[in-house]
Amino acid sequence: MSKKAQVLFGLLVALSMVLSACGAPAAEPAAEVEAPAAEATEAPVVEATEAPAVETGPDALALFTELVASLPADKGYGTVKADKLNEELVDKAPFLLDVREAAEVEKDGYIEGSVNIPVREVLNNLDKLPALDESIVVYCASGHRGGFVFAALKLLGYTNVRNLAGGLNAWKKAEFPVVTGSMPEAPAVLNSAAIVEDQALFEMLNGFLTELPEGFYSVKSDKLTEELADKAPALIDIRTAEEFKEGYIEGAVNIPMQEIFTSLDKLPAKDQRIVIYCASGHRGSIVTMGLRLMGYSDVVNLAGGFNGWKAAELPVAGVMDWAAVMNEFVNSLPADKGYGTVKPDKLNEELVDGKLFILDVREPAEIEEAGYIEGSVNIPVREVLANLDKLPAQDQPIVVTCASGHRGGFVFLALKKLGYTNVRNLAGGVNAWKKAEFPVVTGSMPEAPVAISEPVIADQAMFDAFNGFLSALPEGFYSVKSDKLIEELADKAPALIDIRTAEEFKEGYIEGAVNIPMQEIFTSLDKLPAKDQRIVIYCASGHRGSIVTMGLRLMGYSDVVNLAGGFNGWKAAELPVMK
Repeated sequence: MSKKAQVLFGLLVALSMVLSACGAPAAEPAAEVEAPAAEATEAPVVEATEAPAVETGPDALALFTELVASLPADKGYGTVKADKLNEELVDKAPFLLDVREAAEVEKDGYIEGSVNIPVREVLNNLDKLPALDESIVVYCASGHRGGFVFAALKLLGYTNVRNLAGGLNAWKKAEFPVVTGSMPEAPAVLNSAAIVEDQALFEMLNGFLTELPEGFYSVKSDKLTEELADKAPALIDIRTAEEFKEGYIEGAVNIPMQEIFTSLDKLPAKDQRIVIYCASGHRGSIVTMGLRLMGYSDVVNLAGGFNGWKAAELPVAGVMDWAAVMNEFVNSLPADKGYGTVKPDKLNEELVDGKLFILDVREPAEIEEAGYIEGSVNIPVREVLANLDKLPAQDQPIVVTCASGHRGGFVFLALKKLGYTNVRNLAGGVNAWKKAEFPVVTGSMPEAPVAISEPVIADQAMFDAFNGFLSALPEGFYSVKSDKLIEELADKAPALIDIRTAEEFKEGYIEGAVNIPMQEIFTSLDKLPAKDQRIVIYCASGHRGSIVTMGLRLMGYSDVVNLAGGFNGWKAAELPVMK
């Protein structure tokens, strides 16, 4: 081999050794290899990356919390009453959207000018609705489905939408006209450019409406009574605290609509039965919709609300049965003791030992002008119950005085029902005291009342009712003087009710009067006119008349007044008497 060839051979050997050193470790003999070398190769390393975000959809809790907070109470939480809508139809009529089923429209009629799009189809027909800022009034049968559509449209940006309170039922009850014998014309495209800015929100709301089951997540009053008698559901009253005080369904818990979405800890588990109710169904439907979209799977709304419950004459808790309360009270007053009065001569005798508490409930200006019985404490009638600490203990003797006995009768009734066992009213008031020529203090005012006791309020509802009545007494204190009554009788005569005994009535009465003795009047309400009609009550001096007047007003008789001074005052004015 030549020298040049030897050098080349050496370089090849060296190069082979270098390549061997840089490669993979030498393989084992082929007979011992169990798998191909390619399968034994490690997987390539991939750098970690963040997981893709999961879309959770619209926040129903936040949406409905904001929605209910935006609904003003003074505007019916987004409703319009039947009478108001009727007025609007004469002028510039809103777009009327009837969301009932076609069979209902055919059976019960519809408001003229309505467009019918059943509730499940509304959001798929937004092009048939006017622009977002145009006036729309939704209605159904009772207000329940209308509330669903109202909420959906509001959340989608419709700024001028309202729901007819009580639905077509309320419209017809108010005796407003409906079209029968035909169907509304098919809705036309009004807004072909209807835009949905939040597709996910639209799909959530549309999914809810399109999948509404038979019954539309509502329960009627008769069915609810059956549920309550069996396995009672959680019953949530979403009216205001003030509405709740006026009566509720037994077992209900009051969580006002504005608070419910921030008070979910007060609700049962999401799979438990929940019945929501408000006044007419509107607020209840909004809350029902919101809770279902949040996953509460068995929540329903009371169709017609509390108004429907009462209209069905079903039992109401937490409301005073004033007819029963007043009937029991007036029949507890002994005739031989003046029905809780004391005459001036008797009071004058009792004042000698100085143990009586004399409560003068007139206004300061009256006292300054006419004087007062010595030792009196003055607390004007509207302020008495807010100052019970200025009265003695409930078993101590109290005599109430006013001008004629009328206001004194109000306070007498309130204190007696609140547990004051030894209270009387001065018959005929300070006027009768002065007529009997007993002394009064003039030229000064009684000493300011001071706290002398710790009031005990055993019945807060009773206290609230009486305090509400007294503190809101208007000018005139629901009384009419004889000279004014004679004018009324000559014009459009009111219902005139003489509540003295039959024996007293036989001795003389005001022409036109009907005799219903005090002990019978609260069980003879069918003999009275409607609650909004003018009624004048009178007795002998005003005491019994004031008690009956107060009782009837607490029952909702809105224009009942008492004859100041009673029949005695009428005769003293030398006005005509029938026998």
